[in-house]
Amino acid sequence: MTRKLLNHLAEGPETAPPLLLGPSLGTSYALWDEVAPELSATHRVVRWDLPGHGGSAPDLIGPGATVGDLAALVLDLADSLGVDRFAYAGVSLGGAVGLHLAVHHPERVSSLAVLCSSAHFNGSKPWEERAELVRREGLAALAENANSRWFTPGFTVPRLIEDHRDADPEAYAACCDALAAFDLRDRLPEISAPTLLIAGRQDPATPPAHLREIADAVASATLLELPGASHLAPAQCPTAVLTALRAHFDGGAKRGMDVRREVLGDAHVDRAQARQTPFTARFQDFISRYAWGEIWTDPTLSRRERSMITLTALVAHGHYDELAMHVRAARRNGLTPEEIGAVLLQTAVYCGVPAANSAFATAQRVLAEEEGDDGAAG
Repeated sequence: MTRKLLNHLAEGPETAPPLLLGPSLGTSYALWDEVAPELSATHRVVRWDLPGHGGSAPDLIGPGATVGDLAALVLDLADSLGVDRFAYAGVSLGGAVGLHLAVHHPERVSSLAVLCSSAHFNGSKPWEERAELVRREGLAALAENANSRWFTPGFTVPRLIEDHRDADPEAYAACCDALAAFDLRDRLPEISAPTLLIAGRQDPATPPAHLREIADAVASATLLELPGASHLAPAQCPTAVLTALRAHFDGGAKRGMDVRREVLGDAHVDRAQARQTPFTARFQDFISRYAWGEIWTDPTLSRRERSMITLTALVAHGHYDELAMHVRAARRNGLTPEEIGAVLLQTAVYCGVPAANSAFATAQRVLAEEEGDDGAAG
């Protein structure tokens, strides 16, 4: 019999590195609406719903459920998608799931972000009382005061309040059971995945001290506190959260700079860096993050193929200084002089003979310089 899966939404290229996003109690994957689409530019983003929340079936868990049970459902989802190893970010209960996965299944988690969460949730009694209340009276009363628990005064996200009101009471109560039993403090030093911790300075549910406790115990942890943020930081401060997650999961400009050096060579990049001024710094950062950190790292095309496309585009627009640089890059990416010549010959048909004539002159000069350098080295 096929096992039921958590409801989920997948966004981004199927070939991109996978990133799973976990929600907070009472919300759906809509919690990530302002962040996930941007993250999907560089990742295969999969955001999921808790049992009985959003589109997930309520009977996926029952009374006495644990965070480990929720983590097992996440692994079932990942397995169904053919995802063996993934980056993970989660809010509150979703963050607790991430901590559990990092401790109990370290081989599955490549990188971790824990937002507005904790290694424990202030003991079992408050959650046992909430579970009892919800089983007895439903969720209407809790949904009415969700704004004060989730956001700073004057801020709200109606869709999330509606999700809270519409959640299944029994599944919600079972999630409360999981929070009541959760305490991972003694296992935190075992976490080896690079870990980002994000705290909302005005979060009444999991204040910054809870995230600092994790940061003090996890060797590879970085802590970020967001001023003006309460418990659902991705909804209230999406730009700050997006910036932090991009830097953590992508490596930002550093990842792009590494690829840039591999393709163009250290000498060229060093010269470009030496010429950088405050006026050009943002453009250099943009190039490193976007062109080199996102496009050239996409595994859909090989670097050889990307070099051939780049040569053609540069000929078409007459960018011969850039062409010289990318002829060198093409050689570094494994193209032979004969293959470069074949690419330029093709441009004569589709970009025009004069453009190809200039391109051949540029490439011949670069290749002659390369041959001379090789001879000198010998």
